[in-house]
Amino acid sequence: MNDLSCKWRLENNTFYYHSSEGWIKVYAEDVYCSAFGASPSTYSQLPVDCESVKEAFPNIRFSKFSVAPFIRLELKDEKIIISILFAKKAKEVEIPFPSIDSVNYGFIDSTWCYFSGEYDQILDILASAEVTSSEISFHQYIEILNKSSYFVNIKIEDFVNENLSESLSSDSDYQPIELKANLYPYQKTGFRWLKYITDDDCGCILGDEMGLGKTLQVISLFEDRKNKMKAPCLVVAPLSLLENWRREIARFAPNLNVHIHHGSKRTGRYKDLLNYDVVITSYGATVTDLSLFEMIRWDILVLDEAQNIKNPYAARTTSIKQIPHRSSIAVTGTPFENHMSDIWSILDFSVPGCLGTLQEFNAQYSDDILGAEKIEPILTALMIRRKVEDVAKDLPEKVIIPQALVMDLAEALRYEDERQELLTSSGGRSATLATLTKLRMYCTHPLLVEKDNNVKDPAKISTKYTRFCEIVEEIVEQDEKVIVFSSYTEMFEIFKNDIPYRFNIPVDCINGSTPADERQKIVDVFSDRNGSAMLVLNPRAAGVGLNITAANHVIHYNLEWNPSLEDQATARAFRRGQEKTVFVYRLYYKDTVEEIVNLKIDSKRSMSETAVIGSEGNEDTKALLLQALGMSPLREE
Repeated sequence: MNDLSCKWRLENNTFYYHSSEGWIKVYAEDVYCSAFGASPSTYSQLPVDCESVKEAFPNIRFSKFSVAPFIRLELKDEKIIISILFAKKAKEVEIPFPSIDSVNYGFIDSTWCYFSGEYDQILDILASAEVTSSEISFHQYIEILNKSSYFVNIKIEDFVNENLSESLSSDSDYQPIELKANLYPYQKTGFRWLKYITDDDCGCILGDEMGLGKTLQVISLFEDRKNKMKAPCLVVAPLSLLENWRREIARFAPNLNVHIHHGSKRTGRYKDLLNYDVVITSYGATVTDLSLFEMIRWDILVLDEAQNIKNPYAARTTSIKQIPHRSSIAVTGTPFENHMSDIWSILDFSVPGCLGTLQEFNAQYSDDILGAEKIEPILTALMIRRKVEDVAKDLPEKVIIPQALVMDLAEALRYEDERQELLTSSGGRSATLATLTKLRMYCTHPLLVEKDNNVKDPAKISTKYTRFCEIVEEIVEQDEKVIVFSSYTEMFEIFKNDIPYRFNIPVDCINGSTPADERQKIVDVFSDRNGSAMLVLNPRAAGVGLNITAANHVIHYNLEWNPSLEDQATARAFRRGQEKTVFVYRLYYKDTVEEIVNLKIDSKRSMSETAVIGSEGNEDTKALLLQALGMSPLREE
């Protein structure tokens, strides 16, 4: 389209002016000045006495009013589509993407020409995300959300999560064929969401509340990728949970070849690790064996209890972020606890560089509610988080969560000393149930056996207590109540002295020394408390008769030989009047007397006997005692 005097030309929404240097593109600001007789800008290439663009194009009406462009993001056929639009009165006008590079030169809509000062900001956003077409990747989508936060005048209409939720829900029956589990509907949605994100070589946060099966959703993804992996998946978890991951994978995806890289089972040859589908290791090992892990570009890098990297300067954080991987998943029920830097550290793991450096992030997002609101669109795009109350209809009334824990080396060595001493003193033949009491007490907490007044933090010397605190932390985060069962009075004292200080919640107790007429009063006080609270009970003294439906979390801190005793204790919360799903956590150490207790409980639970064993010294008892005394947390597998 040419002008009357041949000084102006319009091509693809872009105005050109013919000067002594030939045809030059004219920016929107200068087109506006030409149209309305204003002085050109300082940097304009137009001559002062240039012909008016209005005279050159009499059939086009030039708007005196600025119109605001905005970005619309949608998901169509599982592809993210970006559109650039103008709100022209009550009508929306879209800029065709082939001419997106010309939006800084004005927008022509048939007979109207519009201008906007936000054109250059739109271009900056698109350039930063390297957008060249209307179809963009998930990485580009996140970059657009982040970059747009720098421009307060740029409006983003983001329908991606809404569209994705609808898409995932429409095929909620899909799950890996070989998976040995029937996923709940929300778990199927979670698995498909993880699959969608990781198939695009991107990362995310699985932030479901505790008890909703985050581990199973990740295992489902591993199963789905088994025949697509070019390298193993790597799971980094707290030391206490390594065995739990192995057992869960063996239970739900037994065809996956799994290896725990820890302790004596560590290898110095990276090629050894390539023989597995999933490698499980600890946070500590990622620091000591970083050079080994760097030799493999892992398929998916999973961080369990990912709040462990909330400190961006910690050695474990910097080491983990150096491990090459195709995609990453941060698994945590408490994603962000104290500061905005927690968010940066975990998101920087999930999608490296998506929020810039920590210094750039701190400059952009304040460490307060305003900063949290500003980061929310990006966080929503990268995290799936369901609360128990949101999926309650999918859950059974009671969820049993076994936690097979692994002692650290120092604990295991001390346990082994105690075990050897008992073997020597009893000779095995004269062993009784009482013989195992000291080992059971040690598994409950080392301080029950070895008094040490120099220990200020009971979590420092007990893997089990550390895991217990992690569980309690999530319960407190949900503002809910918990009942804890332990049969040792000394453990009551640890709870009473440490938990109120650590979590700022009250701790009430009922044991054998609590007068019978006081027990219901204590329960009433516990039930009437606002917010989180803990009630510690002896399963024999308070395992029957009390109605404690104010709590929907039950932790069996040390297991009892008698499954009926455990079930009756759980029934304090899981009974008529309970309106929530009850989550029951059972903590025990692998390769110790506690594992024998657990095995016997499982094998006898479906039988009618009240007790697992008697104390008469029969052959069954002797075999059990010898098996328990033969278990060592230091043994080679």
